[in-house]
Amino acid sequence: MWTYMTTFSPFLLKIRNDYVFFRATQLVLRGRLQISRPRTSLTRVRNNWIQPLGHDTGLKTYNSLTKQKEPLILAQEGIATWYSCGPTVYDHAHLGHACSYVRFDIIQRVLSRVFGVSVIHVMVITDIDDKIIRRAIEESISPTVLARMYEEEFKNDMLALKVLPPAVYLRVTENIPQIVAFIEGIMRNGHAYATKQGDVYFDIRSIGDRYGKLMGASDLASEPGDTEKRDSRDFALWKASKPQEPSWSSPWGKGRPGWHIECSTIASSVFGSQLDIHSGGIDLAFPHHENEIAQCEAYHQCGQWGNYFLHSGHLHLKGSAEKMSKSLKNFITIKDFLGSYSANEFRMFCLLTKYRSAIDYSDTSMNEARSFLATIAAFNHDAKAYMRGQLQCQAVQEEALWELLAQTKSSFVQALADDFDTPRAVNAIMTLIYQGNRNLQPITKPDGSPRSPAVFGAILAYIRDVFEVLGIDLVDIKEAHSVNCSGTLENVVEQLARFRTEVRAFALSVEDVPPGVPSHVRPRPHPDRVPLLKACDKLRKDLAPLGVHIKDRGTNSTWEISQKRPAYQQDK
Repeated sequence: MWTYMTTFSPFLLKIRNDYVFFRATQLVLRGRLQISRPRTSLTRVRNNWIQPLGHDTGLKTYNSLTKQKEPLILAQEGIATWYSCGPTVYDHAHLGHACSYVRFDIIQRVLSRVFGVSVIHVMVITDIDDKIIRRAIEESISPTVLARMYEEEFKNDMLALKVLPPAVYLRVTENIPQIVAFIEGIMRNGHAYATKQGDVYFDIRSIGDRYGKLMGASDLASEPGDTEKRDSRDFALWKASKPQEPSWSSPWGKGRPGWHIECSTIASSVFGSQLDIHSGGIDLAFPHHENEIAQCEAYHQCGQWGNYFLHSGHLHLKGSAEKMSKSLKNFITIKDFLGSYSANEFRMFCLLTKYRSAIDYSDTSMNEARSFLATIAAFNHDAKAYMRGQLQCQAVQEEALWELLAQTKSSFVQALADDFDTPRAVNAIMTLIYQGNRNLQPITKPDGSPRSPAVFGAILAYIRDVFEVLGIDLVDIKEAHSVNCSGTLENVVEQLARFRTEVRAFALSVEDVPPGVPSHVRPRPHPDRVPLLKACDKLRKDLAPLGVHIKDRGTNSTWEISQKRPAYQQDK
């Protein structure tokens, strides 16, 4: 059995997970991998939730079915089957969508790269819907063309936010025969009925008090529909065609699928009668996920289809109690957002709150995320300068830093094992950085203390690895490539900075104290060398707008090339 440890190697986990993921995904999508089922009696029942038997991951996660944390137990060792509701592609994706997808991307990365669980993730693209039809009519284009256009934009947005794609995207319109067959199965089992108009509805009363597993009530709000519905809460599985609407053939006449049935069908077509994890925004819990559960359990005739439902909290604009949404017209598109902030900054913004908590978006909260990244970058710069011998410090508390590094590794894993508590995990890393910075206070002259570069190398390697696991690149790959493609620029800056350091050290040297001068009188710099010192300062200031930042530390200096482009290049 693959177990996790308080120290881990993301590289080794990635090799192992890539292979397991590749093979398992192939088999599942070909219908050749059967998820193992419990062979003995069920272990525990709480709030109509049955704790599954299988392979305990050692993690706990908040389950919306029980409203509390539960042990995460997977049917297949080392594999998590995961279904998520994708976008309805009729408009631009906004930050509310981005927040949910980035948060769950973080969880999937953690499962895979920290705990050795390969995630087989399937996402549906809703490419036929009332909203798509209305927008297509407004713009006088085909619903298919409209949907494909916004689907492509959504995928590009996810790529820009560094969200790992699912194993497969599945479109509703490419699964109509499967949806019709799924509806027929529900009808055969006595849980759906057709009307004279050619609509098909799910019969909520046929499952009694089993309806309402997520919301905990059997008298939930109804949705509009045919007057021939047996119960106002019954919801559409198939909608009879209307003029100017796309339609498909079915045993009940021309029509199209209802919203909820698409997810039940597609998830079942890939994963069968049992699903480990289902995710989505909290706004989807009712009616969408509630109705998915009812449909799947009616079709498969099982007591529990999805074992864990994970819901992310809403994104609010600061000062607003309402979620960000297209219907309220209070949204910021992902493309517009990325014109002001980076994907790394948004991901850090998401990491600083628990995934299931509501989150306030504002310039202040984004600047806080930016500040965290700046602190990490500054420590990375100073620690490397110390390792190169460019930064002189007092004796480093090496033993204490080694011990803190070990504690941080343990705290990081423990936090993530407790319902993917990213704020606590990030706090453990920032504490390590804070203590590292305390040991990097510069001194003017070497005091003969022994150097400890190895511990800082280990800390930097660990920080790089854990943030790579979380999806944050501490080095912008594109800019790094353009800067380092030949190494020429770095070599030029290194020579320039070295020459400036020598000139500055010469300018800072003091006059010899004449004999007989009292000892309390401080030596003075050579007056004729002051212009050299001013020239060094001017060079440092002139280089900054060009992305070359020099920091003076006593008589020594360090430098770095920033990833931000100079202002004159911004609009090219």
